[in-house]
Amino acid sequence: MSTAQELQERLSPKTLAKGAWQGAKDKGADLAENTVDAVRSRPLAATGVVAAITMFLAREPLMDLAGKLVDGVTEKRKTRRSRKARQDDTEKAQ
Repeated sequence: MSTAQELQERLSPKTLAKGAWQGAKDKGADLAENTVDAVRSRPLAATGVVAAITMFLAREPLMDLAGKLVDGVTEKRKTRRSRKARQDDTEKAQ
């Protein structure tokens, strides 16, 4: 009879959930420890990976910024050309 009660207790949802949670915590701790060791042994590679992931996640704002920079440079060139053309017209008129 005690074996059936023991089996019932082992298979109870509460016990199964507790065991799964403990296993996940242990795996997470192991993963974190391995990650820290990998970063310590190769800091430049880890920095590159973090930078690549950050750029991937921020790609839309970065593309918007690049577009604004290109538009600004293009606008500056147009302004410079029109100023130069006005200056040339003024010199020809004199």
